[in-house]
Amino acid sequence: MTELRHDWTADEALALIERPFHDLLSTAHLAHIERFDPSEIEGAMLLSIKTGACPEDCAYCPQSAVHMTGLKPEPLMDHDEIVTAAEAAKAAGATRFCMGAAWRAPNDRQVEQVAGTVEAVGALGMETCVTLGMLTEPQARRLAAAGLDFYNHNLDTSPEFYGEIITTRTYEDRLETLGHCRDAGLGLCAGGIVGMGESRRDRAGLLAELARLDPHPESVPINLLIRIPGTPLADVEDLDGLELVRTIAAARLMMPASVVRLSAGRSSMTDELQALCLHAGANSIFLGDRLLTADNPGDDADSDLLERLDVELAAEPVTGRR
Repeated sequence: MTELRHDWTADEALALIERPFHDLLSTAHLAHIERFDPSEIEGAMLLSIKTGACPEDCAYCPQSAVHMTGLKPEPLMDHDEIVTAAEAAKAAGATRFCMGAAWRAPNDRQVEQVAGTVEAVGALGMETCVTLGMLTEPQARRLAAAGLDFYNHNLDTSPEFYGEIITTRTYEDRLETLGHCRDAGLGLCAGGIVGMGESRRDRAGLLAELARLDPHPESVPINLLIRIPGTPLADVEDLDGLELVRTIAAARLMMPASVVRLSAGRSSMTDELQALCLHAGANSIFLGDRLLTADNPGDDADSDLLERLDVELAAEPVTGRR
């Protein structure tokens, strides 16, 4: 069985990504089937529960107040409205419900509001995940006490490229929040974004940072940049789709027991590219026609693709054998 390691270097990750393509994919697929059933994937649903007006300057994000994207800010959604959306997500086949709020760092009152909603969503029998920005250690403990399963906090890219994308939050800030969440007993959902103009070495550096976390994040979302008009990355050159496949394959080999989620950007992918990503080791997708504020393929497109690939949505949360 593929070894679980926590001492990966960026050079080792780069060597993996640069392996001959078919050799890389076949090795990653074998690592995948050691711990997961390749005929099923996890379905999750992501809802923006507080939209826009974020003070961060993330170059990819339409919710930043710094960028003129035309997005209308919206306050924190009503508790009952969120729970209703979670019920609909469960009916659509999702086993995990993810809630995202565009905050730099929530205050304690806001965390308390979200904690109450986490309890209600968990009572539906779904896994719960939230992304709220930076957390203090007491805030992470409060969310854990509410029954939160996972906290999403992406590293986005390599430490070396990070300053080209964000200046209002440091890499160390992100790692600190992940540490608070892990210390509180929360599962981690941590990944990044490709296609932001970074190099292949930067993609390797991101994976090495994630794979050095001990334990590895239980979920690793790999997002393909969605180019949003009004953001600094609106005109960045498209990433070769096979680079995305290589990144996912390397993630599977470096974090073999983690759920690797093919996340943002699927609306711009061909069915063939998505199939390659799933073969390379991705085993989770976001369902529905919206992903926070961006388009997502929608249930009909996903059902058609999965049927053609002989893949089903898992009836229970997906967990890799460690």
